[in-house]
Amino acid sequence: MGRTHIVKSYDEELQHLNRTIVEMGGATEAQIEAAIDAVLKRDTERAQQIIHDDDKIDELNYQVDTQATRLLALRQPMAMDLRTIVGALKISADLERIADYAANIAKRVLPLSTVAPPRPVSTVPRMSRRVQLMLKDVLDAFVERDAEKAIRVWQADEEVDDMYVSLFRELLTYMMEDPRHITPCAHLLFIAKNLERMGDHITNISETIYFLVHGARLREHRTKGGPGYDHDLFDGSKSAKQ
Repeated sequence: MGRTHIVKSYDEELQHLNRTIVEMGGATEAQIEAAIDAVLKRDTERAQQIIHDDDKIDELNYQVDTQATRLLALRQPMAMDLRTIVGALKISADLERIADYAANIAKRVLPLSTVAPPRPVSTVPRMSRRVQLMLKDVLDAFVERDAEKAIRVWQADEEVDDMYVSLFRELLTYMMEDPRHITPCAHLLFIAKNLERMGDHITNISETIYFLVHGARLREHRTKGGPGYDHDLFDGSKSAKQ
């Protein structure tokens, strides 16, 4: 009877850890949507709320760390359970970074609200929708332990990279036409770079899910971004948490 109780308690703790990851993912997805909406509507109050709400995702990240540490210390998990716990730690870290990028986007709302919106702004919400769909699908893959779906998400990041390169070239041309466009276009480039970096972290999650399911590293490779792609150009990761 005691053994059954211990096993049931252990399973409940693992389920709680999974639910926290899903909750964190849903909150992160909402932050992305809200940040882009605030940019498009030039809504500075909503932007401030997004920045404030980032603390909630940090708290969920802390909860994952605490739960996972407890399971590792007290349960001594093996095989699939061990990969689940370590995977949760890695996924949580990636989600926390994605949320940071959403907060970074929100920080661009105030300076953008004081200038006329650049013409290519329509590409940003399209890029955001693609990233949000990738995040939704990768969370589904996590819940379902579906490695094939995780691979499809991993492959879909190429589209986000292509959109970033296309937008970069368009904005560069726009800035060259009129120096007055430089400031708003630079802010848009930072926003687009943050979205592109979100895609990279989602592919990290895909790789973690693949490892969680198969106990092996995802070995597929693809060229990052195509010709002219510069991973460090307007890299939003350098401004995260600032």
